[in-house]
Amino acid sequence: MASTVTVFTLGGTISAAQGGPGRLSGAQVLAGLAPTDDIAVRLQDFRRLPSSALTVDDLAELAGLIDEAGAAGSGAIVVQGTDTIEESAFLLDLLCAHQEPVVVTGAMRRPDSPGADGAANLTAAIAVAGDPRCRGLGAVVVMADEIHAARHVRKAHTTSIATFASPGAGPLGSVVEGRPRILLRPPTPTVERPLSLRRPVRIALVTLSLGDQGELLDAVDDRFDGLVVAAFGAGHAPAWLVQPLERLTTRMPVVLASRTGAGPILSSTYQGPGSEFDLLGRGLIPAGPLDAPKARLLLHALLADGADRTRIGLTFAGLTGER
Repeated sequence: MASTVTVFTLGGTISAAQGGPGRLSGAQVLAGLAPTDDIAVRLQDFRRLPSSALTVDDLAELAGLIDEAGAAGSGAIVVQGTDTIEESAFLLDLLCAHQEPVVVTGAMRRPDSPGADGAANLTAAIAVAGDPRCRGLGAVVVMADEIHAARHVRKAHTTSIATFASPGAGPLGSVVEGRPRILLRPPTPTVERPLSLRRPVRIALVTLSLGDQGELLDAVDDRFDGLVVAAFGAGHAPAWLVQPLERLTTRMPVVLASRTGAGPILSSTYQGPGSEFDLLGRGLIPAGPLDAPKARLLLHALLADGADRTRIGLTFAGLTGER
């Protein structure tokens, strides 16, 4: 009996219409693919938007549809623009409840460009989403025949078709001769149970830079429910920003991430003013291995789910194996 995958199309480069600003329908995106004997493909034309225009609400609605498909035994493929693919995949990793494969893919080159990669990426995504051996991986990104865990993957180049990488971890596997080869499996889920966006929240993200005087921190007022700080190196800030950050922790959870995009936040290697030891001692929550945009999404989902500071801290700690 053939397995089933449901393809949810959202737009993006893979659906760019030839010679104009329009978008191809989901059926048009799938039209050029070779049929598979052992995987039945269903289609839901969910959105036609550039990925930069997607919202958390869009992804929450999509997660519900993916869970409906999963309850019927179908794997899921999300086809979207690559600008926010790592964030979409990570948010789905937090929200989706079932164990069927959830695969996010797209294209770096328009369908009318030489060497367009959309059909190859979508074909590989179907192979992963339709393979029962790919259950339980959490949401993954499949691009250029590589399978990346949502929590690790990053877009690392603006134009390269090999742009997606998982710094510090590497891909979970690859697609070879049309079949997935899984080499690694995440030891634990990103969260202990799927999160539910029960209430609206707003999370600020502030990236520190040389000579930063904290004006953007001053703007993080009662409009926000939480803050992620993309700090220097392994979690460092200038000494003059320590007290403003500490004051913010009295009003909201503040997560300390690195602006480097790879590697963990340290805890005690450096202990001077503005060091990771100093900031964590003043109530900031370490993001662990998550980059700042993903730390923002995890904080958003946790607060929307009703988590208190203790649970937030334990969830981030769990990403480093310290849960």
